[in-house]
Amino acid sequence: MPQFNHPLMYNNFSKSDVNCVIKFLKNNNILTQNKKVYEFEKKWSQWLGVKYSVFVNSGASANLISINIIKILKGSGGEIIVPSLTWSSDIYSLIHCGFKPVFVDINLESLSASTDQILKKISKKTKAVFITHAQGFSGLTNKLIKALKKKKIILIEDVCESHGAKHGEKKLGTYGKMSNFSFYYAHHMSTIEGGMICTNEKKIYNLARILRSHGLARELKNKNLEKKIIKKYPELSPQFIFLYPGYNMRNTEIGAVLGLSQLKRLNANNQKRTENFEFFLKHLDSRFFFKNFNLKGSSNYAFPIILKKKNIKVRNFLEKIMNKNNIEFRRGNAGGGNQLRQPYLKGIIKWNVKDFKNVELVHHCGYYIGNFPNLKKNKIIKICKILNQIEKFK
Repeated sequence: MPQFNHPLMYNNFSKSDVNCVIKFLKNNNILTQNKKVYEFEKKWSQWLGVKYSVFVNSGASANLISINIIKILKGSGGEIIVPSLTWSSDIYSLIHCGFKPVFVDINLESLSASTDQILKKISKKTKAVFITHAQGFSGLTNKLIKALKKKKIILIEDVCESHGAKHGEKKLGTYGKMSNFSFYYAHHMSTIEGGMICTNEKKIYNLARILRSHGLARELKNKNLEKKIIKKYPELSPQFIFLYPGYNMRNTEIGAVLGLSQLKRLNANNQKRTENFEFFLKHLDSRFFFKNFNLKGSSNYAFPIILKKKNIKVRNFLEKIMNKNNIEFRRGNAGGGNQLRQPYLKGIIKWNVKDFKNVELVHHCGYYIGNFPNLKKNKIIKICKILNQIEKFK
Protein backbone atom coordinates (compact mmCIF):
# COMPACT_ATOMS: atom_id res chain seq x y z
CA MET A 1 0.00 0.00 0.00
CA PRO A 2 1.52 3.38 -1.02
CA GLN A 3 2.55 5.68 1.82
CA PHE A 4 0.25 8.65 2.48
CA ASN A 5 1.65 11.94 1.22
CA HIS A 6 0.28 15.47 1.00
CA PRO A 7 2.60 18.22 -0.35
CA LEU A 8 2.01 21.97 -0.14
CA MET A 9 1.52 22.13 -3.89
CA TYR A 10 1.11 19.58 -6.63
CA ASN A 11 0.88 19.85 -10.40
CA ASN A 12 0.66 23.65 -10.63
CA PHE A 13 1.78 23.56 -14.28
CA SER A 14 -0.29 21.72 -16.87
CA LYS A 15 0.82 20.19 -20.14
CA SER A 16 -0.92 23.03 -21.93
CA ASP A 17 1.23 25.54 -20.01
CA VAL A 18 4.40 23.73 -21.02
CA ASN A 19 3.26 23.42 -24.63
CA CYS A 20 2.56 27.15 -24.79
CA VAL A 21 6.11 27.86 -23.67
CA ILE A 22 7.61 25.36 -26.13
CA LYS A 23 5.62 26.85 -29.01
CA PHE A 24 6.71 30.35 -28.03
CA LEU A 25 10.38 29.37 -27.82
CA LYS A 26 10.29 27.80 -31.28
CA ASN A 27 9.03 31.00 -32.88
CA ASN A 28 10.63 33.82 -30.87
CA ASN A 29 14.14 34.87 -29.99
CA ILE A 30 13.36 37.87 -27.76
CA LEU A 31 12.82 36.41 -24.30
CA THR A 32 13.23 39.48 -22.12
CA GLN A 33 10.33 41.87 -21.46
CA ASN A 34 8.48 42.44 -24.73
CA LYS A 35 5.07 42.01 -26.41
CA LYS A 36 3.87 39.04 -24.32
CA VAL A 37 4.56 40.91 -21.09
CA TYR A 38 2.38 43.81 -22.24
CA GLU A 39 -0.32 41.37 -23.40
CA PHE A 40 -0.33 39.64 -20.02
CA GLU A 41 -0.54 42.99 -18.23
CA LYS A 42 -3.55 43.96 -20.33
CA LYS A 43 -5.34 40.63 -19.84
CA TRP A 44 -4.66 40.69 -16.09
CA SER A 45 -6.05 44.22 -15.81
CA GLN A 46 -9.22 43.11 -17.58
CA TRP A 47 -9.59 40.08 -15.32
CA LEU A 48 -9.03 42.08 -12.13
CA GLY A 49 -11.02 45.16 -13.11
CA VAL A 50 -8.37 47.88 -13.10
CA LYS A 51 -6.95 50.19 -15.76
CA TYR A 52 -3.26 49.37 -15.45
CA SER A 53 -0.95 46.53 -14.42
CA VAL A 54 2.83 46.19 -14.37
CA PHE A 55 4.40 42.71 -14.49
CA VAL A 56 7.49 42.33 -12.30
CA ASN A 57 9.79 39.51 -11.20
CA SER A 58 8.14 38.85 -7.80
CA GLY A 59 5.49 39.94 -5.33
CA ALA A 60 8.32 41.26 -3.13
CA SER A 61 9.44 43.50 -6.00
CA ALA A 62 5.87 44.71 -6.40
CA ASN A 63 5.90 45.66 -2.71
CA LEU A 64 9.18 47.54 -2.96
CA ILE A 65 8.16 49.47 -6.06
CA SER A 66 4.79 50.40 -4.52
CA ILE A 67 6.39 51.79 -1.36
CA ASN A 68 8.92 53.69 -3.47
CA ILE A 69 5.99 55.27 -5.27
CA ILE A 70 4.54 56.38 -1.92
CA LYS A 71 7.94 57.90 -1.14
CA ILE A 72 7.92 59.80 -4.45
CA LEU A 73 4.33 61.00 -4.01
CA LYS A 74 4.34 61.75 -0.28
CA GLY A 75 8.00 62.13 0.63
CA SER A 76 10.10 59.94 2.90
CA GLY A 77 9.56 59.59 6.63
CA GLY A 78 6.35 59.02 8.51
CA GLU A 79 4.44 55.87 9.35
CA ILE A 80 2.68 53.11 7.43
CA ILE A 81 0.30 50.80 9.29
CA VAL A 82 0.81 47.09 8.63
CA PRO A 83 -0.56 43.78 9.97
CA SER A 84 1.62 41.64 12.20
CA LEU A 85 0.78 38.60 10.07
CA THR A 86 2.18 39.21 6.61
CA TRP A 87 5.16 38.46 4.39
CA SER A 88 8.49 40.00 5.33
CA SER A 89 8.82 42.01 2.09
CA ASP A 90 5.77 44.08 3.05
CA ILE A 91 7.69 45.26 6.10
CA TYR A 92 11.26 45.64 4.92
CA SER A 93 10.10 47.54 1.84
CA LEU A 94 8.94 50.22 4.30
CA ILE A 95 12.23 50.19 6.16
CA HIS A 96 14.26 50.43 2.93
CA CYS A 97 12.21 53.46 1.90
CA GLY A 98 12.54 55.27 5.21
CA PHE A 99 9.09 54.63 6.67
CA LYS A 100 8.31 53.35 10.14
CA PRO A 101 6.05 50.27 10.23
CA VAL A 102 3.27 50.52 12.80
CA PHE A 103 1.91 47.07 13.60
CA VAL A 104 -1.62 45.95 14.45
CA ASP A 105 -3.02 42.61 15.55
CA ILE A 106 -5.19 40.47 13.30
CA ASN A 107 -8.72 39.06 13.37
CA LEU A 108 -8.74 35.27 13.45
CA GLU A 109 -11.83 35.23 11.22
CA SER A 110 -9.90 36.77 8.31
CA LEU A 111 -6.24 36.43 9.40
CA SER A 112 -6.03 40.08 8.37
CA ALA A 113 -5.43 43.37 10.18
CA SER A 114 -7.97 44.46 12.77
CA THR A 115 -9.94 47.44 11.45
CA ASP A 116 -10.43 48.82 14.97
CA GLN A 117 -6.71 48.66 15.70
CA ILE A 118 -5.85 50.31 12.37
CA LEU A 119 -8.18 53.22 13.09
CA LYS A 120 -6.85 53.49 16.64
CA LYS A 121 -3.24 53.76 15.44
CA ILE A 122 -3.77 56.32 12.70
CA SER A 123 -1.90 59.53 13.53
CA LYS A 124 -0.71 62.71 11.83
CA LYS A 125 2.37 60.72 10.77
CA THR A 126 0.35 58.05 8.94
CA LYS A 127 0.96 58.11 5.19
CA ALA A 128 -0.63 54.80 4.22
CA VAL A 129 -2.24 51.59 5.38
CA PHE A 130 -0.69 48.48 3.82
CA ILE A 131 -3.20 45.68 4.34
CA THR A 132 -2.56 41.99 3.64
CA HIS A 133 -5.35 39.73 2.41
CA ALA A 134 -3.93 36.53 3.89
CA GLN A 135 -4.63 33.06 2.52
CA GLY A 136 -7.61 33.98 0.38
CA PHE A 137 -9.55 35.97 2.98
CA SER A 138 -10.63 39.59 2.61
CA GLY A 139 -9.04 42.01 5.04
CA LEU A 140 -11.31 44.89 4.05
CA THR A 141 -14.33 46.26 5.88
CA ASN A 142 -16.67 49.05 4.82
CA LYS A 143 -15.75 50.83 8.04
CA LEU A 144 -12.07 50.85 7.09
CA ILE A 145 -12.64 51.93 3.49
CA LYS A 146 -14.88 54.79 4.57
CA ALA A 147 -12.50 55.98 7.29
CA LEU A 148 -9.40 55.96 5.05
CA LYS A 149 -11.26 57.84 2.35
CA LYS A 150 -12.44 60.46 4.84
CA LYS A 151 -8.94 60.88 6.30
CA LYS A 152 -7.35 60.83 2.80
CA ILE A 153 -4.96 58.05 3.76
CA ILE A 154 -3.57 55.86 1.00
CA LEU A 155 -4.58 52.19 0.97
CA ILE A 156 -2.24 49.58 -0.48
CA GLU A 157 -3.45 46.01 -0.86
CA ASP A 158 -1.23 42.94 -0.69
CA VAL A 159 -3.26 40.35 -2.58
CA CYS A 160 -0.41 37.87 -3.10
CA GLU A 161 -2.38 35.01 -1.50
CA SER A 162 -5.91 36.00 -2.49
CA HIS A 163 -6.31 36.07 -6.26
CA GLY A 164 -9.98 36.42 -7.12
CA ALA A 165 -11.26 37.03 -3.59
CA LYS A 166 -13.84 39.79 -3.23
CA HIS A 167 -15.12 42.46 -0.90
CA GLY A 168 -18.69 43.17 -1.87
CA GLU A 169 -19.01 42.90 -5.65
CA LYS A 170 -15.45 43.91 -6.48
CA LYS A 171 -12.26 41.84 -6.46
CA LEU A 172 -9.61 42.53 -3.87
CA GLY A 173 -6.92 44.62 -5.48
CA THR A 174 -9.37 47.16 -6.89
CA TYR A 175 -9.90 49.18 -3.69
CA GLY A 176 -6.43 50.49 -2.96
CA LYS A 177 -4.45 53.18 -4.74
CA MET A 178 -2.15 50.28 -5.56
CA SER A 179 -2.37 46.52 -5.16
CA ASN A 180 0.28 43.83 -5.37
CA PHE A 181 0.04 40.21 -6.50
CA SER A 182 2.44 37.27 -6.48
CA PHE A 183 2.66 34.48 -9.04
CA TYR A 184 4.99 32.28 -7.02
CA TYR A 185 4.87 28.53 -7.62
CA ALA A 186 2.40 27.62 -4.85
CA HIS A 187 -0.07 30.48 -5.33
CA HIS A 188 -3.42 30.47 -7.15
CA MET A 189 -1.58 30.77 -10.45
CA SER A 190 2.11 30.82 -11.22
CA THR A 191 4.65 32.28 -13.62
CA ILE A 192 7.40 30.39 -11.72
CA GLU A 193 8.48 33.65 -10.09
CA GLY A 194 6.55 36.84 -10.72
CA GLY A 195 4.32 39.59 -9.44
CA MET A 196 2.00 42.39 -10.55
CA ILE A 197 1.40 45.98 -9.49
CA CYS A 198 -2.12 47.21 -10.26
CA THR A 199 -3.67 50.67 -10.19
CA ASN A 200 -6.29 52.91 -11.76
CA GLU A 201 -4.01 55.96 -11.78
CA LYS A 202 -1.90 56.77 -14.84
CA LYS A 203 0.78 58.56 -12.81
CA ILE A 204 1.32 55.54 -10.57
CA TYR A 205 1.37 53.26 -13.61
CA ASN A 206 4.09 55.37 -15.22
CA LEU A 207 6.15 55.45 -12.02
CA ALA A 208 5.87 51.67 -11.64
CA ARG A 209 7.09 51.14 -15.21
CA ILE A 210 10.03 53.50 -14.70
CA LEU A 211 11.07 52.02 -11.34
CA ARG A 212 10.78 48.48 -12.74
CA SER A 213 13.39 49.24 -15.42
CA HIS A 214 16.33 51.06 -13.83
CA GLY A 215 14.44 54.38 -13.51
CA LEU A 216 14.59 54.94 -17.28
CA ALA A 217 12.37 57.62 -18.78
CA ARG A 218 11.97 55.67 -22.02
CA GLU A 219 9.84 53.11 -20.15
CA LEU A 220 6.99 55.63 -20.15
CA LYS A 221 5.99 54.67 -23.70
CA ASN A 222 4.43 58.10 -23.95
CA LYS A 223 5.93 60.08 -26.82
CA ASN A 224 4.66 63.49 -25.73
CA LEU A 225 5.91 63.05 -22.18
CA GLU A 226 9.21 61.61 -23.40
CA LYS A 227 9.74 64.64 -25.67
CA LYS A 228 9.29 66.98 -22.71
CA ILE A 229 11.80 65.02 -20.64
CA ILE A 230 14.34 64.91 -23.47
CA LYS A 231 13.97 68.66 -23.94
CA LYS A 232 14.46 69.21 -20.20
CA TYR A 233 17.74 67.25 -20.22
CA PRO A 234 19.42 68.18 -23.54
CA GLU A 235 22.86 67.16 -22.28
CA LEU A 236 21.76 63.52 -21.84
CA SER A 237 21.35 60.73 -24.38
CA PRO A 238 17.58 60.40 -25.02
CA GLN A 239 17.80 56.64 -24.47
CA PHE A 240 19.57 56.96 -21.13
CA ILE A 241 17.72 59.39 -18.92
CA PHE A 242 17.38 57.93 -15.43
CA LEU A 243 14.60 59.83 -13.65
CA TYR A 244 14.60 57.93 -10.37
CA PRO A 245 16.90 55.50 -8.54
CA GLY A 246 15.08 52.47 -9.88
CA TYR A 247 15.67 48.72 -10.10
CA ASN A 248 15.87 45.91 -12.60
CA MET A 249 12.68 44.08 -11.66
CA ARG A 250 11.44 43.14 -15.10
CA ASN A 251 10.00 39.73 -15.84
CA THR A 252 10.40 37.70 -19.03
CA GLU A 253 8.33 36.73 -22.04
CA ILE A 254 8.36 33.14 -20.77
CA GLY A 255 6.76 34.21 -17.49
CA ALA A 256 4.12 36.16 -19.40
CA VAL A 257 3.33 33.18 -21.64
CA LEU A 258 2.80 31.04 -18.54
CA GLY A 259 0.64 33.76 -16.99
CA LEU A 260 -1.56 34.06 -20.07
CA SER A 261 -2.05 30.29 -20.13
CA GLN A 262 -2.84 29.96 -16.43
CA LEU A 263 -5.15 32.97 -16.35
CA LYS A 264 -7.58 31.09 -18.61
CA ARG A 265 -8.39 28.58 -15.85
CA LEU A 266 -7.88 30.76 -12.77
CA ASN A 267 -11.59 31.29 -12.06
CA ALA A 268 -12.39 27.58 -12.36
CA ASN A 269 -9.44 26.61 -10.17
CA ASN A 270 -10.41 29.19 -7.55
CA GLN A 271 -13.90 27.72 -7.37
CA LYS A 272 -12.48 24.23 -6.80
CA ARG A 273 -10.15 25.48 -4.08
CA THR A 274 -13.03 27.23 -2.30
CA GLU A 275 -15.17 24.09 -2.45
CA ASN A 276 -12.24 22.09 -1.07
CA PHE A 277 -11.85 24.50 1.82
CA GLU A 278 -15.52 24.36 2.78
CA PHE A 279 -15.37 20.55 2.65
CA PHE A 280 -12.19 20.57 4.75
CA LEU A 281 -13.77 22.74 7.46
CA LYS A 282 -16.82 20.51 7.54
CA HIS A 283 -14.71 17.50 8.51
CA LEU A 284 -12.29 19.20 10.89
CA ASP A 285 -12.96 18.68 14.61
CA SER A 286 -14.34 21.95 16.04
CA ARG A 287 -13.43 20.90 19.59
CA PHE A 288 -9.77 21.50 18.90
CA PHE A 289 -9.48 23.65 15.77
CA PHE A 290 -10.66 27.18 15.05
CA LYS A 291 -13.20 27.07 12.23
CA ASN A 292 -15.07 30.37 12.46
CA PHE A 293 -13.46 31.92 9.36
CA ASN A 294 -15.24 34.59 7.36
CA LEU A 295 -15.73 32.81 4.02
CA LYS A 296 -17.68 35.62 2.35
CA GLY A 297 -15.90 36.46 -0.88
CA SER A 298 -12.92 34.24 -0.02
CA SER A 299 -10.71 32.51 -2.57
CA ASN A 300 -8.77 29.91 -0.64
CA TYR A 301 -5.01 29.61 -1.12
CA ALA A 302 -4.22 26.91 1.45
CA PHE A 303 -5.96 25.16 4.33
CA PRO A 304 -5.36 27.12 7.56
CA ILE A 305 -5.12 25.04 10.73
CA ILE A 306 -5.26 26.92 14.03
CA LEU A 307 -5.58 25.42 17.50
CA LYS A 308 -8.27 27.03 19.59
CA LYS A 309 -5.89 27.54 22.51
CA LYS A 310 -2.17 28.07 22.74
CA ASN A 311 -0.65 24.84 24.00
CA ILE A 312 2.88 23.98 22.89
CA LYS A 313 2.66 20.34 23.94
CA VAL A 314 -0.53 19.83 21.93
CA ARG A 315 1.06 21.70 19.02
CA ASN A 316 4.10 19.42 19.09
CA PHE A 317 1.82 16.39 19.14
CA LEU A 318 -0.01 17.73 16.08
CA GLU A 319 3.27 18.29 14.24
CA LYS A 320 4.32 14.75 15.08
CA ILE A 321 1.06 13.46 13.56
CA MET A 322 1.55 15.49 10.38
CA ASN A 323 5.21 14.50 9.99
CA LYS A 324 4.38 10.83 10.54
CA ASN A 325 1.78 10.99 7.74
CA ASN A 326 3.92 13.07 5.36
CA ILE A 327 1.61 16.10 5.46
CA GLU A 328 3.81 19.03 4.49
CA PHE A 329 3.03 22.10 6.59
CA ARG A 330 4.22 25.58 7.44
CA ARG A 331 3.89 26.83 10.98
CA GLY A 332 2.73 30.42 11.53
CA ASN A 333 0.58 30.66 8.39
CA ALA A 334 1.43 33.66 6.18
CA GLY A 335 5.10 34.61 6.43
CA GLY A 336 5.86 32.34 9.39
CA GLY A 337 3.65 34.09 11.91
CA ASN A 338 4.24 37.23 13.93
CA GLN A 339 6.66 39.46 11.99
CA LEU A 340 7.48 41.34 15.18
CA ARG A 341 9.43 38.31 16.35
CA GLN A 342 11.74 38.31 13.31
CA PRO A 343 15.46 39.21 13.73
CA TYR A 344 15.40 41.97 11.10
CA LEU A 345 13.14 44.05 13.38
CA LYS A 346 15.26 43.64 16.48
CA GLY A 347 16.12 47.07 17.85
CA ILE A 348 13.73 48.78 15.41
CA ILE A 349 10.32 48.04 16.90
CA LYS A 350 9.29 47.68 20.55
CA TRP A 351 6.14 45.70 21.23
CA ASN A 352 4.09 44.06 23.94
CA VAL A 353 2.90 40.46 23.58
CA LYS A 354 -0.41 41.38 25.26
CA ASP A 355 -1.27 43.71 22.37
CA PHE A 356 -0.97 40.93 19.77
CA LYS A 357 -2.99 38.08 21.22
CA ASN A 358 -4.41 36.71 17.96
CA VAL A 359 -1.24 36.77 15.88
CA GLU A 360 0.61 35.15 18.78
CA LEU A 361 -1.83 32.24 18.72
CA VAL A 362 -1.30 31.82 14.97
CA HIS A 363 2.46 32.22 15.36
CA HIS A 364 2.77 29.39 17.89
CA CYS A 365 -0.20 27.16 17.03
CA GLY A 366 -1.24 27.98 13.47
CA TYR A 367 -0.37 26.27 10.18
CA TYR A 368 -1.27 25.95 6.57
CA ILE A 369 -1.26 22.86 4.39
CA GLY A 370 -1.80 22.39 0.67
CA ASN A 371 -5.05 22.95 -1.18
CA PHE A 372 -4.92 22.52 -4.94
CA PRO A 373 -7.64 22.26 -7.61
CA ASN A 374 -7.28 18.54 -8.33
CA LEU A 375 -7.39 17.55 -4.66
CA LYS A 376 -9.99 14.80 -4.24
CA LYS A 377 -12.59 14.84 -1.48
CA ASN A 378 -11.68 11.37 -0.25
CA LYS A 379 -8.13 12.61 0.37
CA ILE A 380 -9.45 15.66 2.23
CA ILE A 381 -11.41 13.29 4.48
CA LYS A 382 -8.24 11.29 5.16
CA ILE A 383 -6.31 14.47 5.97
CA CYS A 384 -9.00 15.56 8.44
CA LYS A 385 -9.04 12.14 10.08
CA ILE A 386 -5.28 12.38 10.57
CA LEU A 387 -5.51 15.91 12.01
CA ASN A 388 -8.41 14.94 14.26
CA GLN A 389 -6.18 12.36 15.92
CA ILE A 390 -5.19 15.29 18.11
CA GLU A 391 -7.99 14.11 20.42
CA LYS A 392 -5.64 11.27 21.45
CA PHE A 393 -3.26 13.70 23.10
CA LYS A 394 -2.73 12.94 26.79
